[in-house]
Amino acid sequence: MSTTTNGPRRAVVFAPDSFKGTVSAAEAAQLLAAGWAQVDPRVNAVLRPMADGGEGTLDAFATALPGARRMPVRVDPPPGRGDAGTLEAEWLLLPPDTGAPGGTGVVELASTAGIMLLGAELDPWGMDTRGFGQAIGAALDHGVTRLLLAIGSSGSTDGGAGMLEALGARFGGVGRVRGARGLARVAAVDLSELRPLPSGGVEVLTDVATPLLGPVGAAAVFGPQKGFRGGDIAMVDASLARYARLFDVDPATSGAGAAGGTGFGLLAWGARLRAGSARVGELIGLPAAVAAADLVVTGEGSYDAQSAAGKVPGHVASLAAAAGARVVLVCGRFEGGPLSSFPHVVSLAELAGSPEAAMRDARRYLRAAGAEMARRTS
Repeated sequence: MSTTTNGPRRAVVFAPDSFKGTVSAAEAAQLLAAGWAQVDPRVNAVLRPMADGGEGTLDAFATALPGARRMPVRVDPPPGRGDAGTLEAEWLLLPPDTGAPGGTGVVELASTAGIMLLGAELDPWGMDTRGFGQAIGAALDHGVTRLLLAIGSSGSTDGGAGMLEALGARFGGVGRVRGARGLARVAAVDLSELRPLPSGGVEVLTDVATPLLGPVGAAAVFGPQKGFRGGDIAMVDASLARYARLFDVDPATSGAGAAGGTGFGLLAWGARLRAGSARVGELIGLPAAVAAADLVVTGEGSYDAQSAAGKVPGHVASLAAAAGARVVLVCGRFEGGPLSSFPHVVSLAELAGSPEAAMRDARRYLRAAGAEMARRTS
C-alpha cells in the first residue's frame, strides 16, 4: 500500500452525516479518518460528525463537545414495538456555558419515539411522541436551563400531542391521544399544567420546512413512508386540521409539519424552530474548524437533489466555500443532484460493486473511501 509521508501536515476536517441504517455520523467520521491515515499517516484529522436534527444528533454532539454526558432515561416504548415495560433511552447534558448556566439538554426524537425503533412493522395510526416528551421532562427535572430538541426520523403523525401530554397538557374527548388514531376524538385542550419552558429557551433542530396541513403538509408528504395508504392521508390531514384549531399557532408556519406535526406541537409550547444542519454545525464549532482546514470531507448515505439544500453536505460545502477550503464528498450512493461544489466524489456503491454490497459492509467501504480520497487529493 502506498502512503504519503512527506510534505506539510494537512488538517482535514471529517464532517459527515450518518449513513442511515448502517453507520452513525460519529463512526463514519472515525472510519473515514482511519482510512485516510493509512495513505497519509501525517494527517491532522479533526472529527466533526454532523447531523441535521435526525438520527445521530446526540452522537454528533457527544463526539464534538468534550465534557458532554449521556444521561440514561426510561420512557414508554412506541406503540406497536411490543416491548414490555419501558424503553431504555438517553438524553445528552452539555457542559454549562454563559448562555445556559444550568447546562443544555439535547433530546433526540429518533432514539425515544423514532421510526427506526419499529423495524419492519410500522404503526402509523398508533405511533406517538409520548416517549420524546418523557425524555424532555427528564432533562427539565435535572435542571437544564436550555433545551435543544432534534426531531428528525419520526415515525408518528400525532401533531406532537403525545409529547405535550407527557409535559402536562390534557386533551378533552379522549383519555390519552395515542397517535393519529386518537386525534380524531380530541375536542379540547387544557394547557394550564403544561410545564414552562426553561429560562434559556427551547430550540428545535429540523431540516424540514413543511407546513402542518394540505397537499405539502405532514400527512401528505411524510405519511406514506410511515405506513399510511390511500384514503388514510385525507383522514389524518382532517384530524390534524381539527387539532390545529385548538391552538393559537398558524399551521402554515414553515416547519410546523416536521416530525408528523411535532414541530407544530413544539411551537404551541413556545419553542423556536431552527435549521438543523446550520445550528448543529454552529454548536459543535464546525465553522472555525473548516476555516482552519486544508480540506473538508463530508458525506451521507444517499446523495440526491435535496442534499445541496439544507442537508448536511450542502451546508458543509457552503461553509468550505466561504472559508476558501476544498470540500470532497463520500456517499453511499449517488442519486442525482448538483456536484459542482465537490471536486472529488467517492461512492461506496461503486467501490463495493453495488448498493447492496456497500450496505452489507459499510464500515469496510467507508474506510476504503477515506483511503481513496487521500490518494486523489495528495
